[in-house]
Amino acid sequence: MFVRDAMSTVVLTIGPTHTLRQAAALMSARRVGAAVVHDPDAGGIGILTERDILNSVGLGQDPDTEHAHDHTTTDVVFAAPSWTLEEAAHAMAHGGFRHLIVLDGGEPAGIVSVRDIIRCWAPVRQQVPA
Repeated sequence: MFVRDAMSTVVLTIGPTHTLRQAAALMSARRVGAAVVHDPDAGGIGILTERDILNSVGLGQDPDTEHAHDHTTTDVVFAAPSWTLEEAAHAMAHGGFRHLIVLDGGEPAGIVSVRDIIRCWAPVRQQVPA
């Protein structure tokens, strides 16, 4: 199976000046765990995850005044739709993260998460005799 088979094509894109509360509200409304942050001034595409927001709130920072650009991961590992799920899982395990932005032609085409991969693998694993 490939990343294109598992990825979510619901790509939430936000700007660097969105507050963490705004980002959280948008992520919640779309039921996604990560947002692509488009910041041309900081080198292009980054990712803001639910964990980034949680870490900020846990530090006592105000989600109404903290901005996405201050919490965005910019050294992003990108996946291609043609990657196998094993390649994506290896990248996540090696990098210690749970989401990969999928680029197709240099543009975000989707996001694949650990949960997406598990959903694809679980039915296959259940059919294997013990």
